[in-house]
Amino acid sequence: MSQIPLPTPYQDTAEYWQAAKDHRFVVQKCRDCGEHQFYPRGVCSHCLSSDLEWREASGKATVYSYSVNYRAGHPGFAAKTPFVLALVELAEGPRMMTNIVNCDPESVRIGMAVTVCYDDVTDEVTLPMFQPA
Repeated sequence: MSQIPLPTPYQDTAEYWQAAKDHRFVVQKCRDCGEHQFYPRGVCSHCLSSDLEWREASGKATVYSYSVNYRAGHPGFAAKTPFVLALVELAEGPRMMTNIVNCDPESVRIGMAVTVCYDDVTDEVTLPMFQPA
C-alpha cells in the first residue's frame, strides 16, 4: 500500500486513470472546437461543449516551470525528497502538473524536453510522470 496520497478516479477522470494503468497517455479533445485539454473534465475549457473524446497523446512535453522540493509536505513524500514538481506543456498544447523523475533534480531546466513514463504506485493506481527525453 502506498504511503502517499493517491488520486480517486471519478466519472470524468476514470478513462484517464485506466489508460495510465495501461501505460497509455491520453488527453481529452473537443469534437466541436478541436482543442485538447488537461485536466480531464466534463466540458471543454475553450468552448464549453460537452462533446469530448479521449485521444492518445504523444507523451512529449517541455518543462514550463518547476520547483525542486527539499521538504516533504506530507509524511509519505519524506523518502522521495528532493523531488521535482513541474508544470509541463504537452506537445498537444495543454499544461499539466507532474513530477520530473529519473534525473538529478538540479539538472532540470525550463525548456527541457521530457517524455512520459509511469510509476505503478499500487496495483490499482499508476501515475504518469515525465523524464528527460
